[in-house]
Amino acid sequence: MGWNSFGAYGLTINEAQFRANATVMAGLQQFGWKYAILGDGWSMGNPAGKSVSERRYQLSANGIPLPDPARFPSSVNGAGLRALGNWLHQQGLRFGIQMVAGIPRAAVAANLPIAGTNFHATDAADTTATCPGDDSTYGVADNAAGQAFYSSELRLYASWGVDLVQVDCIGAERYSPSEIRQIAQAIRNAGRPIALSLSSGPAAFENAAEIRESAQIWQVVATPSDNWDSPQSGGGSSSGVRPAFDLLAKWFPYAGPDSWPNAGMLAVGWLGPNPGYGNARPSALTADEQRTELAFWAITRSPLILGANLTRLDDKTRALLSSQDLLFMNQSVTYSRPVESSTLGPGFERAKIWRATEESPGVRGYAEYYGFFNLDDKPVTLHTTWQQLGLDNGKHSGESLADDSQTKTAKDITVTLPAHGSAVYRVN
Repeated sequence: MGWNSFGAYGLTINEAQFRANATVMAGLQQFGWKYAILGDGWSMGNPAGKSVSERRYQLSANGIPLPDPARFPSSVNGAGLRALGNWLHQQGLRFGIQMVAGIPRAAVAANLPIAGTNFHATDAADTTATCPGDDSTYGVADNAAGQAFYSSELRLYASWGVDLVQVDCIGAERYSPSEIRQIAQAIRNAGRPIALSLSSGPAAFENAAEIRESAQIWQVVATPSDNWDSPQSGGGSSSGVRPAFDLLAKWFPYAGPDSWPNAGMLAVGWLGPNPGYGNARPSALTADEQRTELAFWAITRSPLILGANLTRLDDKTRALLSSQDLLFMNQSVTYSRPVESSTLGPGFERAKIWRATEESPGVRGYAEYYGFFNLDDKPVTLHTTWQQLGLDNGKHSGESLADDSQTKTAKDITVTLPAHGSAVYRVN
């Protein structure tokens, strides 16, 4: 659970803006929000540049990306992002950075030495492998020099106190299992526990077993936009919320400890001043759609990564991000799966049902959660029995995670949902 600056700031965020957003998230950490992720662009001197030379990437003498000192003043004199990492840890937060897979082209052009070795950048580069969405890097060769480069890069990031790396252009656009393995090995060599998250999506399902051997998180949808059904006008690899229902239903067997299919950033709240896609705007998702997005991500056990500008939270968005029971469910259930809804009766043909099981040894003990999601453009009333949903033939009552209200104790349940709306119940 956390926040990635790319959703609201794109490539442009500076240190003051990052700290301001992280300060807000520190006030929400009682609900589980922990990771502050510095999105792509932090090594660019000119994020608005149209070419590699115009963007003015900052590199170390060994070809590793460094923060731009004008945007991140605490990085001067070779400090990198260490001061920022230390500050986040003092707030009780964890530090994530987004990076582009590969070796910088500028490092290859200058044939810079790889730290601690006799290798140089040209030994490590695979110049035939390029990223369709980013022209700043070449692929890394599957050889000793390639491993040495990634190991030197991750050692530096570990020294900054990084707790998570989100690696772009490796999970789908330029799928490279050898590089994923190299990065995972580099993390093991770095001497600090660092979670490995792969993006952009969607990852190919046939690569699932191979991916989970090395990564803990991988994106299984195109980057979600603030749209229900289709890509928003900003372009890029983005899709609406609706496609996630079909994709997560396929990936659920792979969700478990250290293995998390990721539905992508939550497109809620204010997306600005310079969002990764499109112009600055409030989320185009309705209040019902935003709650449905969070509820579905939560019950499927997807990582919950916010894309909003946290310094501009309105009361409704802040209340959504403080949905204690919904967030507890995301973090505590041990198994989650879709329920076949096509045979349940009228209305269910445009609805999705998910069931999640909580088996905690603490006070709450065993419970089942059921999420009802209306994918239709008009309201729907759903009626079914608890037995059809997989429980025994006895009487049950569900407690709404939205308002703590109780359904009647009965063998059946009736749920009325607005267009694109949802309801989640905890059933004892």
